[in-house]
Amino acid sequence: MQALQVFAGPAARERLAERGLQPQDIGLIPAAAGGPKGLILSGLDRFIFGPWLAQSEQAVHLVGASIGAWRMSAACLAARPEQADAVFDRLARAYVAQRYDPEPGRSRPSSALVTARFEQTLKEQFDGHWGDLLQHPRWRLHLVTSRGRGPLLRRESRWRTPLGYLGAFASNALRRPWLGAWLERVVFSDPRQHLPLVLRDLASRELPLQESNLQRVLLASCSIPFYLQAQHDLPGAPRGAYWDGGITDYHLHWDYRPLLQTSAPLVLYPHFQRQVVPGWLDKALNHRHRTSEFLSNVVLLSPHPDWVRGLPGGKLPDRSDFANLSLDERQRRWRVAVAESQRLADAFDHLTRQPSLQALPL
Repeated sequence: MQALQVFAGPAARERLAERGLQPQDIGLIPAAAGGPKGLILSGLDRFIFGPWLAQSEQAVHLVGASIGAWRMSAACLAARPEQADAVFDRLARAYVAQRYDPEPGRSRPSSALVTARFEQTLKEQFDGHWGDLLQHPRWRLHLVTSRGRGPLLRRESRWRTPLGYLGAFASNALRRPWLGAWLERVVFSDPRQHLPLVLRDLASRELPLQESNLQRVLLASCSIPFYLQAQHDLPGAPRGAYWDGGITDYHLHWDYRPLLQTSAPLVLYPHFQRQVVPGWLDKALNHRHRTSEFLSNVVLLSPHPDWVRGLPGGKLPDRSDFANLSLDERQRRWRVAVAESQRLADAFDHLTRQPSLQALPL
């Protein structure tokens, strides 16, 4: 069974047909939000950040939101290609091992408990190495967060926050740029190199990542509203409540065309589906799931639906598994998904050895 599908925008398809997929052509790698679905990309992460990109020398920008921010931060821990296996194995084990038993008398865990336990998980992986994330010889890290704006979302509140997100949902449904009245995209970037893109589709700002704010920025990028607490007043950033970067940028449907003017013009996008959905609030808005000219130079990798149906439960891991499966069964299924993800890496390895590559239109 075919495990991996390759989709590409028109500029990317032309280059793939001419010379195949070359590691030196990659200038940026996005990493989507999506919670446990990101586990299915473990095999690709190990191979791409291990032996494949090691064949090139250029700097590569890594952009992540939520689980994508965790994945891209983990990549920066692998200072040498041979360390990628261990780094991503540790991430997968930590993600699968998560458990959030509710406090006595509660049917579900409080956001304070989930935040504290998740923060501890991040510390176990990154403590003592936060500065290393900004010193990788080739990777340039960019973490995406969503900053609350206006009287309802600038601080987290038991009653204001639900009203604020209701307003954000309604505004976004009418016009995506109107989401910017409620939430601002804030990208924290490696101080050595700015994000090589221009973000005009939504209210945005770019700020420097620093060793002093990295831990809280990463936690903020993973802080799903109502499940985790917002992170307030991040060091080196405007005051306010910062939430999951996936709220504004679920799948990072950005304008990547400026990279076409560089020596590494392609965007390599390991993804768990074909559609690149702009924001989390667009999940139910199917008309916003279509491709756009923004993705002209994107090469997107995603598991074939028939292959996904062969996974435990016939689907990718997702957040509903926490509620619908026992702890042992959830962890078993997720471990199988991580192991099976190696088949995606094997398929990608085969594709990259072809002198010419035909990709499906995005």
